[in-house]
Amino acid sequence: MAANKANVANKTVEKVLTAIFESIQEALKKGEKIQLTGFGTFEAKPRKAREGRNPQTGEVIQIPATIVPVFKPGKVLKDAVVNLSVSV
Repeated sequence: MAANKANVANKTVEKVLTAIFESIQEALKKGEKIQLTGFGTFEAKPRKAREGRNPQTGEVIQIPATIVPVFKPGKVLKDAVVNLSVSV
């Protein structure tokens, strides 16, 4: 679909998207924040250690602290999704 809109080959779109995703991953590994104006922001945030439960046994387990990728949508993306009709 993106290839049709941009009037380029699918392989070209695939290469460009792969390069973009790899760049985002590399930046997040370095602790950088990536902001795509109108789309959103990617960043890596720490998550504290916490207690959880094994769903099969109910046993209490310790979940270690970690760093997780986080995406916050931008205003343009939020507005585009909010205006969709909801059918349940």
